[in-house]
Amino acid sequence: MTILRSAALFALAALLEIGGAWLVWQGVREHRGRLWITGGVLALGAYGFVATFQPDAHFGRVLAAYGGIFVAGSLLWGVVADGFRPDRWDIAGALICLAGMAVIMWAPRSTR
Repeated sequence: MTILRSAALFALAALLEIGGAWLVWQGVREHRGRLWITGGVLALGAYGFVATFQPDAHFGRVLAAYGGIFVAGSLLWGVVADGFRPDRWDIAGALICLAGMAVIMWAPRSTR
């Protein structure tokens, strides 16, 4: 159950961070306005709280592991929101990042 909860928190973090950054991008680069930017800033702020709910107490480990989720999630967001078509190297890189995330976050550790 801990891994499932952790994975759900990573997914929520990705939604907030990537979505927030995308909203800011749309507001500034695509001239959609301050409402988009404000929504993005609020989502990015909410993202900052999500990591605190991870079961692991080590900030560095949680954020390093989240990096793998961010890489894969960013590519997926590009596919869904912008019609981006990742090539095999994008996909291979994302899978490597996800494997690294799993090792960092969920490898069995001694409790010493």
